[in-house]
Amino acid sequence: MQGHSQTATATLMQKLAGFAELCKPRVNSLIVFTAMIGMLLPSRELPPMKLFLLASLGIGLVACSAAAINCLVERTIDALMARTRARATARGEASAVETLTMAIILGGIGLWVLHAFVNELTMWLTFATFVGYAVIYTAVLKPMTPMNIVIGGASGAMPPVLGWAAMTGGISAEPLVLFLIIFLWTPPHFWSLACYRIADYEKSGLPMLPVTHGIRFTCQHIVLYTIMLVAASVIPFTIGMSGWFYLVSVMLLNVGFLLYTVTLYRDYSDALAKKTFRYSIIYLTLLFAALFADRLFS
Repeated sequence: MQGHSQTATATLMQKLAGFAELCKPRVNSLIVFTAMIGMLLPSRELPPMKLFLLASLGIGLVACSAAAINCLVERTIDALMARTRARATARGEASAVETLTMAIILGGIGLWVLHAFVNELTMWLTFATFVGYAVIYTAVLKPMTPMNIVIGGASGAMPPVLGWAAMTGGISAEPLVLFLIIFLWTPPHFWSLACYRIADYEKSGLPMLPVTHGIRFTCQHIVLYTIMLVAASVIPFTIGMSGWFYLVSVMLLNVGFLLYTVTLYRDYSDALAKKTFRYSIIYLTLLFAALFADRLFS
């Protein structure tokens, strides 16, 4: 009897661990981080800690729910790809009912936290972001068009807007600038991954840009979007949202990003595409960190 109980406990823990991976913790840590910076920027004073933590929790839970739904919808495709075939949904270790139930519970709790302790605007914006990612991007755009990540990138660009709304109860030009930065960052970030994972995407049948138009065409667009990103990254300084510390920091980051993307276009290799992808994560993290540091030092 005791052995049966231990086995059941072990199975439950395995399922919970598998579900935690479906929530894409590394991706969502960046989402929550940018949302937190969005909360810290409206005022030179630190926000109320309780409100800050509850808003972060609510946004994070809904983001985890959306990630799990994404894995559920794409479980058949994930099973074909080396990068994703270890997911519990792809292996069949987490059933559709189990995954959907846990996702609904997490998302429901997250939205309730935002409604009860933050404000309704943040709750509705977060819900719209959930629908945009889990439904419009995952189920509709991704299998339909090679520009899926450009259109669907709007959902991934929302976290700083959510954070700003959580602290102020409204939206102004500043969070929309942050939205624009992430929106333009997303294609170079994701396309560099898609380039060195092109064999996976060919197996999946998804019309990703490197598959439909080739790697060189994709790298050309990576450069174009990076140039637009560089221009957008200066806007916080031009509108008085940040000072010289941010400007110097972001220009150094921009030089690095441009070097990677231009070199990728001129002399492509999978190894360089992987380095470009990794640098893009560092780029966005440090850009938002510089925004907050600039607020502290100015």
